[in-house]
Amino acid sequence: MGFHRAGRLRTIALAGAIVISLASGAVAQRYYGFRNEVAEEHNVRYDGRFTFMRLKYHVAPGGFYYRGTPAWAHGFANTESGVSAEHQLMKIMDAISAVHPHLDESNVFAIDDPDVGYFPVAYMTEAGYWELSDAEAAAFRAYLEKGGFVIFDDFRPPPRGGGGWETFADNMRRILPWAEIVDLQPTNPIFHVFYDINSLTIIPQDYDFNRPIIRGIFQDNDRSGRLLAVINYNTDVANFWEFSGTGRMMVSDSNEAFKLGVNYLIYGLTH
Repeated sequence: MGFHRAGRLRTIALAGAIVISLASGAVAQRYYGFRNEVAEEHNVRYDGRFTFMRLKYHVAPGGFYYRGTPAWAHGFANTESGVSAEHQLMKIMDAISAVHPHLDESNVFAIDDPDVGYFPVAYMTEAGYWELSDAEAAAFRAYLEKGGFVIFDDFRPPPRGGGGWETFADNMRRILPWAEIVDLQPTNPIFHVFYDINSLTIIPQDYDFNRPIIRGIFQDNDRSGRLLAVINYNTDVANFWEFSGTGRMMVSDSNEAFKLGVNYLIYGLTH
């Protein structure tokens, strides 16, 4: 599939500058204006450098609740703001690791697009609104079984934003009928592949209630083996990437969210 594995990783401390001016307050203000266009997609051809890949999907009714944008695009900038969660995370990856990704571009693909196979890590937001076709289920199964890794983020129990767990779980049963979805423990390697995250209680919450839940799907249900997917449920980790540097988020909370994101990406590149 042309997966590109990361080279030697430089382990250095996460500095307070992790939330350096990645977005201005003026830009953040425009984000809350009245424009609801989704940013134009400028996909990058595979060239060996890491490129963040967001998955788009058919959105179920109710999934256009946030300023009229489709659920898959939440955190992906509208055309006026120019701010995206993935751009912020790529700035951090470039600064603290030997993974020097494409910074100003990210890919957006439909699940069954054949070019998905060139990119080892995928990201999906608001999976509670995800409508899945049979062709997409087969394509996603092939992607995961050939070595792909997917990060699911930003969905919660209804009615807080809608969607919900059952839609996601039903889709995953169609993709991987054998798979068990299990709660992850802080001892799992994904939480220690770059930063040591020894407690999941440090995960910040923005607008969600109660505690975040991080779950996973393991290859062949072997909990000592490779994770195919990590699932951030009842939380929106990427919100802390997106709005870092705007004054909306505490620096300490954004730092913890970036640590999770960095670990997820490094794990996907090295496993």
